[in-house]
Amino acid sequence: MRNFLFVLAMLSGVICSNAQETSVEKSVFGVQTGVLGIWVHNESRLASELVLRSEIGLDAGIFEGSFTETGFVLAPTLTLEPRYYYNFKKRFSEGRNTTNNSANFLALKINYLPDWFTISNVDHVEVLENISFIPKWGIKRSIGDHWTYEAGIGIGYRHYFTKKLGYESDEKEVAADLHLRIGYTF
Repeated sequence: MRNFLFVLAMLSGVICSNAQETSVEKSVFGVQTGVLGIWVHNESRLASELVLRSEIGLDAGIFEGSFTETGFVLAPTLTLEPRYYYNFKKRFSEGRNTTNNSANFLALKINYLPDWFTISNVDHVEVLENISFIPKWGIKRSIGDHWTYEAGIGIGYRHYFTKKLGYESDEKEVAADLHLRIGYTF
């Protein structure tokens, strides 16, 4: 009986450890940069293939001002993004790299761009406070243990809070998201 319980305990330990290995990581913290910005992010596991990504950073923009003056602006941004890594288990079973949640994903990007402050080479540049909801598809891959790159694309909805500025109503528009980023995870 004692041997049976020992074997049963060992088998359940192996099964549990395999189940844990085939799920996304409990928490991934890192920093990323792309063509237009820099961000700090955390991915927290909600289920075996589902994470909640939270992100804070600075989005960048380039614009043409008066007298053909070209300017740049950096503005703070806050993002919440539930991500479903739909091929994570397949990649793991095929022996592919799944470090730092390396897999393809579907996500709903909820991005808030407040009008807190801006950093620019032109005086008195402001951004319009807005929120966007963008369903998207993307890939994330690891290079070694700490470096990652990802790409994603999506089309959704953006709501500008222009009523605060005295306009008759808030503005709405179709929003697109295309991102290419490289990052470092800790």
